[in-house]
Amino acid sequence: MHQTSQDMQSCVNECLRCYQTCLGMAANHCLVAGGKHVEPEHFRLMMACAEVCRTSAHVMLVGVAEHRHVCRACAEVCEACATSCERVGDMQDCVDRCRTCAESCRKMAA
Repeated sequence: MHQTSQDMQSCVNECLRCYQTCLGMAANHCLVAGGKHVEPEHFRLMMACAEVCRTSAHVMLVGVAEHRHVCRACAEVCEACATSCERVGDMQDCVDRCRTCAESCRKMAA
């Protein structure tokens, strides 16, 4: 297996946690809550966030130098998702997870 730095492994873990949180909250919280939780822009952003987090973890795990580009995009999507979840309300777990992931991905993108 490709050896990763401790920082990269930490970022992989944050991305996978954010993927799990966004997908889980979208499917099990937002769909149930309805209303502003399922507004198309918000719901699509949660789906995009989950997918870009999963993709970022994958790219780091396979060990290509281009992970920086994916991590930069991931940080931007995570920030947008956190802002959207904050606006919708009652989604603090998602807000916190997205912000933590964004911070970790910004470090990987540097």
